[in-house]
Amino acid sequence: MASEITKLPEPPCFVVCFSSQRTAGDDGYGAMAESMVALAKQQPGFLGMESVRGADGFGITNSYWTDEASILAWKAVVSHQAAQRLGRERWYEDYRVIVAKVERAYDIKRED
Repeated sequence: MASEITKLPEPPCFVVCFSSQRTAGDDGYGAMAESMVALAKQQPGFLGMESVRGADGFGITNSYWTDEASILAWKAVVSHQAAQRLGRERWYEDYRVIVAKVERAYDIKRED
């Protein structure tokens, strides 16, 4: 999973916020998550992602896209649809997806 802040172009762009509560155990989740990250990176319009998961199984993943058409195309990728189905069946107790247009963004980085 991504472990650093994604560098974004000047807005606007879009973000898909995926909040989830995992089920117990891996049951193939880790391998599928890695393959979905690799596949997303190949999709037109993909800008990057940030993902964290706590020891209690709660996680948040933000993926960034140039436009809504790119998000819809990603949602339609057959391998991604299969992963979503398995997520509903095996890996998630609860989840929420929010799609939003980024109108404004700024960064601050400590200079040593």
